[in-house]
Amino acid sequence: MKIKSRTFTAKDGRKVILRTVRWEDLDDLLDFINSLVEEGADIVRTEKVTRDEEAEWLGRFLARIEKREMINCAAEVEGKVIANSEIGKREGLMSHVGDFGIAIKQGYRRIGIGTQVMQILVEESRKAGLKILVLDVFDTNKTAKALYSKMGFKETGKIPKAINKKGTYIDLVRMTLEL
Repeated sequence: MKIKSRTFTAKDGRKVILRTVRWEDLDDLLDFINSLVEEGADIVRTEKVTRDEEAEWLGRFLARIEKREMINCAAEVEGKVIANSEIGKREGLMSHVGDFGIAIKQGYRRIGIGTQVMQILVEESRKAGLKILVLDVFDTNKTAKALYSKMGFKETGKIPKAINKKGTYIDLVRMTLEL
């Protein structure tokens, strides 16, 4: 499901365009995911992605958006995608539930982008008839947990030691938002 493009000014004064990803974003998205891997960000992926792998992923991703199985919002600053987020709609008896994911490139966090992206995704989820949004977050990611709580998500579960990050076990926290 495509969103209507919007623009706002981040807390640091940079202009941010919020929009749906498109095929032309392939190289930006490749740089984006690989920068998160290099940083050791709190994401499950630990290996860099090749351009072919990213192209394959993007093709599937765009097809899901077109089929209205996915709601997407990307953030662009100075012509580059610096954040990507989505709600993946579940099927069958859980078709009222959406799985939420968001990632923001280092250097663009804590300036209001996450809040704006989440507001759009929550709004679009309501329009799509979803009733519950679900996300998982590393328990050590205090910044993300604070943002999710601010947006109304509540902790509803935890898998102890679900993440093994460089030999350190981290709990995976499940948070939900009833729309």
